[in-house]
Amino acid sequence: MSDVLLSVEGLAATYNHAIRAVNDVSLSVRRGEIVAVLGANGAGKSTTLQAVSALLPARRGQVAGGRIVFDGHDIASASPAKLVRAGIVPVLEGRHCFRSLTVEENLITGAIGRDAKSRVIRSDLDQVYELFPRLKDHRGSISGLTSGGEQQMTAIGRALMSRPRLLVLDEPSMGLAPLVVQGIFRALKQLNREQNLSILIAEQNSRVALRFSDHAVVLENGRSVLSGASDALRTHDDIKALYLGGSPQSDVGEKPRIHAVAGL
Repeated sequence: MSDVLLSVEGLAATYNHAIRAVNDVSLSVRRGEIVAVLGANGAGKSTTLQAVSALLPARRGQVAGGRIVFDGHDIASASPAKLVRAGIVPVLEGRHCFRSLTVEENLITGAIGRDAKSRVIRSDLDQVYELFPRLKDHRGSISGLTSGGEQQMTAIGRALMSRPRLLVLDEPSMGLAPLVVQGIFRALKQLNREQNLSILIAEQNSRVALRFSDHAVVLENGRSVLSGASDALRTHDDIKALYLGGSPQSDVGEKPRIHAVAGL
């Protein structure tokens, strides 16, 4: 069995068969690894994750080239429902919840389709509540009336109820207070550590993403231009200045190894 769970090679994607959003993106996620996809707004992060999750057609998008392989199978033409059953479960940008349902009802919808017995669903609910105690406190609250952070936790918890093998998150920190963001990322890291859950996450907040991920890929203008261990990207001053909004400082000793993948 290959150590690589997800492989994206030379991905190209368009909208309306005309607007090229992604030109040449390559990345991989190993089993039990957290991989961050970084880049400025419009770099192609969301399009890449939507392609991986088979959600592009819902937004009039198309995979125009390249390969997407999950657990040894080409999934470029698979349906979203088939991918969820296979273990790829997305959490979309924007804290999508069923706003008229309670927090707990939202979570339970994540188990629909698994044919799980009630005691199994209850056990999974308890695990989500242990991970996000605030959801337990508000499990009877209408989701649309909860805070932004609680809605994001609900969306992630609902995805976890599907028992993913690869959790795909698009901009989970958007619009949230720093302390809430830290709490969510700590919970994700805990899941990764305790359950060996693989996670692919697109983030503009490079600092928190690099702190909690194992590996990172930087996108620019629809192309993957840099790839490396997150620790290397986080501590490399030149890279921070060029791509991540840091300030260049003189380096002491040997720089961590970074891979340039687009001729940089």
